[in-house]
Amino acid sequence: MNEKIRIDKYLWSIRIFKTRSVAADACDKGRVKLNGTSVKASKNVNVNDEYDIKTEDRKWVIRVVGLLDHRVQYSEAIKYYIDLTPAEKDDPAQIQASSFHTGKRLSKIGRPTKKQRRDLEDFIE
Repeated sequence: MNEKIRIDKYLWSIRIFKTRSVAADACDKGRVKLNGTSVKASKNVNVNDEYDIKTEDRKWVIRVVGLLDHRVQYSEAIKYYIDLTPAEKDDPAQIQASSFHTGKRLSKIGRPTKKQRRDLEDFIE
């Protein structure tokens, strides 16, 4: 294979990033690394390269096994790389913090109740 494929196009085609411009921005911001060194969006991809990639959702460590220059469905795209991402160890503090946040405001914290608001207005007047 004598193809030359840019890293931004490759990451878009294997569905790591939703659009090619997002992949190029990630490269420009230093979120795509080859051997610990940030790469530009125009860098050519070679088979057996290992990339560390940070997306909004997760971190990736991938090894390139094939070059792909167009976007295909996910079941086909995963054949062009090997996911070497280590399994994240669950941090107990992170689990505890996430379990306490239910999206609802705790009672008696935040906005005053109607009774408290009326008492406040009576106090001010």
